[in-house]
Order: sequence, then structure tokens, then C-alpha cells
Amino acid sequence: MNNDIKHLSWTLALPDAAATEALGARIAAGLQSGDAVALAGDLGTGKTTLARALLRALGVTGAVPSPTFTLVQHYAARLPVSHYDLYRIEDPAELDELGLDEALASGAVLIEWPEKAADRLPDDALRIELSTAAGDARQAHIEGPARWAAQASERSHNDG
Repeated sequence: MNNDIKHLSWTLALPDAAATEALGARIAAGLQSGDAVALAGDLGTGKTTLARALLRALGVTGAVPSPTFTLVQHYAARLPVSHYDLYRIEDPAELDELGLDEALASGAVLIEWPEKAADRLPDDALRIELSTAAGDARQAHIEGPARWAAQASERSHNDG
């Protein structure tokens, strides 16, 4: 990570779907062209749910399918957004074929299973790791550049 970028880190409780939707809306409010949002976590932790909430907050009204089998879905919203699911990627070089660099140049990207991209993600990506908590609750550990401070304003715990 570029040392001159102040880094934020916080953990947020997501007790229900409404909290996940609210987080998606807060992220959407700060999303700009060139932004990458990396959504990590085990199966069933809410990556696609958060991505859908973010896309809805950007104005996407049609179907928002999981890109698990298509690998990428493109949306025309407040800004162009490409939603990637890298679960089936075996080599980070495959991202060239999927147009990741072009998508970043023309809009924002949401990336599920970002660990499959190795070092191909931008240094200033907003990284969200989702995990399960008690019952149906989830938890989001979020890290990113200081410009995301407004989205952290409702954070439940500040790590740094």
C-alpha cells in the first residue's frame, strides 16, 4: 500500500439484512470511478447480498444475479459498475480476459473472492471481509483509504 495514503480500519456489526443494506448504501454514496471494492469471506457470509445492496443504492433496478457462473456482470448505474465473482478463477492472469483494468478505467468494480486476484487489485481498494456471528448476524471488517471515513462514521468499533 502506498505509504502516503492514510489507512482506516474498522469492524461493523451487521445484525440483520437491513444493516447489510445500509452498509451497501453508505459505500455506494462514496463510490467513484476507479474504485475497487473487494468482498471477502466464506460461502454464505453475505458478499453477494452486500454487492446487491450497493448496486441497488446506485440505482440498479433490474435483476442483480450472482456472477458466479458468468464471472462478471456489468451495470449502468450512477456510474458504470462491474461485479466480478472470482471463485472459479484459477490464475490471476485470467483477469486480463475479464477486462478488470478496463472496468476500473471506466467505472467502479466489486470483486467477490478477491484473494483469487493475487496482487492485481489496486492498492487503494476498499477491502471488506464478512464473517458470520451469532445466529443470522454477520460482521464486516473494513479497511481502506482515509477518504472512506464518512462511510465509517456509523462504525461500531475503530481498530485504527
